[in-house]
Amino acid sequence: MTKVKVCGLRRVEDIGFVNELNPDYVGFVFAKSKRKVDLGTASELIKNLKENIHTVGVFVNEDPQVVRNIGETLKLKVLQFHGDEDGEYISKFKDFTVWKVISVQCGEEIDEEEIKAQLLEKLQQFEAIVDGIVLDSSIKGVKGGTGISFDWNILKTIQFNKPFVLAGGLNPSNAQEAILKASPQVLDVSSGVETEGVKDFNKIKDFIEKVRN
Repeated sequence: MTKVKVCGLRRVEDIGFVNELNPDYVGFVFAKSKRKVDLGTASELIKNLKENIHTVGVFVNEDPQVVRNIGETLKLKVLQFHGDEDGEYISKFKDFTVWKVISVQCGEEIDEEEIKAQLLEKLQQFEAIVDGIVLDSSIKGVKGGTGISFDWNILKTIQFNKPFVLAGGLNPSNAQEAILKASPQVLDVSSGVETEGVKDFNKIKDFIEKVRN
């Protein structure tokens, strides 16, 4: 069964929502974002989170010692690296579960074969050294947070050797289509379950039901 990650939690209310709805993973963003949380806020939120829900910390080109301090203090289940982190950087976190984000361009005038070739090159670079691969949409170099999906059809002929997380532009209305077309192990949703910039209980509920049904 495809698992669910709800990313960008930052309010006490968000913790209440996920405790009731039981996604498999929740994400806390420690990078420049409107959803960014600091260590103190994340610590208070995680204190009230059900133990069976796995915590993911999202980082972008952060100092490795800062990442380690946050990861160890919060006992994060997964470190998700969303920047230009290379093999040497990732090797510093062998004692953690690590997911590496690969950005996939979307929008008009995209050469499908070129995008596929770039993706295969990145997979070859990272699959051997991480525990999971996150594919997220990018537009003109903007990584993540686009609210737009890339063309999932390009994944049909790609073989993944590590668990694969699909992100970017997901919402309750396209969750089932994403599973059918891309067959990810995890669907990662953030803005698609928000209303006016904050997490929406009913949208999270709808998303999880769509995935699990």
